[in-house]
Amino acid sequence: MNCQALVELVTDYLERALEAKELERFEEHIALCPDCAAYLDGMRQTLRALGTIPPESLSPRAREELLEAFRGWSERPVSQP
Repeated sequence: MNCQALVELVTDYLERALEAKELERFEEHIALCPDCAAYLDGMRQTLRALGTIPPESLSPRAREELLEAFRGWSERPVSQP
């Protein structure tokens, strides 16, 4: 598995929706790639933080800024192990 494939599977991984073979490949890659391990950790931290913010408490500007920050996230280049 390369870094791009891992990025595309992070949501399924965090939701425990990967099939056994994909899960094994994902976890092998995480064990060998510090950049992807850091990315996964960042996603977990983001989800924890966002889980404590009620959506209705965000101003329209804050909502747009968050959406803009994550637009194209999976399209950003990532390193290859």
